Amino acid sequence: MTSQHISDTDLAAQPAAYWTGVAYEALIAFTRARQAELGFTQPQYWLLRNLSRNDISPDGHGMTLLELQQAMHSYLRPEDDLKAEAEVLVGRGWLTRDGEGRLWITEVGDEARAGLKQHAPAIRNRIHQSIDDADYVTALKVLQQMIRNTGGAVD
Repeated sequence: MTSQHISDTDLAAQPAAYWTGVAYEALIAFTRARQAELGFTQPQYWLLRNLSRNDISPDGHGMTLLELQQAMHSYLRPEDDLKAEAEVLVGRGWLTRDGEGRLWITEVGDEARAGLKQHAPAIRNRIHQSIDDADYVTALKVLQQMIRNTGGAVD
């Protein structure tokens, strides 16, 4: 499907699922490409965030790969290999593994996480370029209502 030269009436008749899928794939590909240019992957960043008491982790305790996969289940993609990504971070000294197989973020890893996080606003700004905040909010409210209309949960 294409939106070139389509009237608003015709555009309104197109399936939301198609366009949300196209948007999802484009946004993920763009974000991951920008992160790769900066020398890290999205799953590596998520590992650091989920293990940092200064970010998502409530207590900074180590977690097993299974616990991390469960914590990230709503945003991991099928091709994401957390074991391989964690090994890269262990090799960099950003994570350590204890005798029980739990991964822990190191001080250097938490500093790296904070540095990586600084790139997020530039990526977001590029994605939101030429989109008014009010239009963005309206689009999200429409999507949330569609989710509710189809029995989905909006957190």
